[in-house]
Amino acid sequence: MRTEGEIATNTDPTGPWSLVVPLKPLARAKSRLGRAVGGDLRPRLALAFAQDTVSAALACRGVADVVVVTDDPVAGAALAALGARVVADTPAAGLNAALAHGARSVRARDGGAAVAALNADLPALRPDELARVLEFCAAFPRAFVADAQGIGTTFLSAAPGAELRPAFGGASRARHLASGAVEAALPGLDSVRRDVDTGGDLAAALALGVGRFTAGIAAPAAPAVDR
Repeated sequence: MRTEGEIATNTDPTGPWSLVVPLKPLARAKSRLGRAVGGDLRPRLALAFAQDTVSAALACRGVADVVVVTDDPVAGAALAALGARVVADTPAAGLNAALAHGARSVRARDGGAAVAALNADLPALRPDELARVLEFCAAFPRAFVADAQGIGTTFLSAAPGAELRPAFGGASRARHLASGAVEAALPGLDSVRRDVDTGGDLAAALALGVGRFTAGIAAPAAPAVDR
């Protein structure tokens, strides 16, 4: 497991970006992963992934805040303790409705905010890699990052004045391209692209080097990236 890339404190907490992170109730999260790790470990890992994702996002320069959309009280309390703002998933109509709701919540407070959706299952996320994504995306009305398989999406941005228009789920890379979003096909974004849905994905994330929450559950004997 990699040990470099330690997480530093965000030196630009007044940056322009608000990130929206959606999280299912833990009892239903990461169902495919359960086949590899077992039902008891699955919800604990789902929360740990989100904690490491939110910790890294809050440490990223250019990020003003992180809004977590969830109805899970345990997850909400844990992520609020890290500094996220938690809003209830009042649409209760799936992932894309939750993301749109989170974006509206951000812009109800700041109509000129730059908003981005970020998957909650990026336990190896590096703030510096995320910062590179934000810098690239700032030049476009909407932009996105594809997942490691090149099929799905892990990140979608909307500049001030642009609607987020999320189309996550399944082959979302093609849908986001078709919607006019620009793909951030930059090198060196492994941690931003590595979401975790299966046991193989988890092994790949562990090889990159995960944050302390995930490492404490999935790899207790291995050194963690300091989140």
